[in-house]
Amino acid sequence: MPSVPAAPARTVPPLDRPGPGDVELPTGAAGLRCWVGPERVATLLLERPERRNAVTGAMWRALPEVLAALAERPDVRVLVLTGAGGAFSAGADIAELAGVYADPASADAYHAANVAAEQALAAFPRPTLAVVRGACVGGGCQLALACDLRLAAADARLGITPAKLGVVYPAVPTLRLAALVGPARAKYLLFSGELLPADRAERFGLLDEVLPPAGLDARAREFAALLARRSPQTIGAVKAVLSVDPADAAAALAPWERASRTAPDVREGLAAFLERREPRF
Repeated sequence: MPSVPAAPARTVPPLDRPGPGDVELPTGAAGLRCWVGPERVATLLLERPERRNAVTGAMWRALPEVLAALAERPDVRVLVLTGAGGAFSAGADIAELAGVYADPASADAYHAANVAAEQALAAFPRPTLAVVRGACVGGGCQLALACDLRLAAADARLGITPAKLGVVYPAVPTLRLAALVGPARAKYLLFSGELLPADRAERFGLLDEVLPPAGLDARAREFAALLARRSPQTIGAVKAVLSVDPADAAAALAPWERASRTAPDVREGLAAFLERREPRF
């Protein structure tokens, strides 16, 4: 009996460059690219591979405006943040930072822009997914932790290194880190500046999934597409509740609950379940 040839392996386009059907958008900053794909997934790319995607002041300043523009687009259901080549981001551009710290007012402005970018990412109204390869350090790790979820290759290394530079880490990312991993582990990371391998970073709670490097892009694309198919109403409500203090959670949820009584999501979800089909939210 003749053997049946194996089906050819499906080629997954790399995450760090746009594919057919993707629409590229301006960002206003060198080293920062953005495009929106037909599956309603936007990609935000840190693209300075010669510097391991170190983030410049111009990139920090551009991020809030880029994120605001993406939030206004009805064709964006999910945002993926990743880095070009073999790294996510080595953090702030240290050569630039040396000049920034030559003047106290300049340092103040730099850190204000840094925190504003992180806050804009954390407040983005749709699911955000950091996809991490290689170095994810300092300000790069700060951006990854501002995302809702993080997938990483097994070769990733994560750490936050202000203690190596004498920099006082801002309050916002310090508290975000502690909320994610707990105070003791936040102190471990910030006191030592050590880089954790991906498996240990996952045990700390810094990562949600660790995958073989060759499978990361396929899993990230699959998972982002899955999130884009889920109910924006449910996801928006979850983000609203988890973005406020517990005492304010009921008030944050109330408008979503009221809307869910009349919006079509629940009716569509129930109908799809009974009809054994995928819901169309």
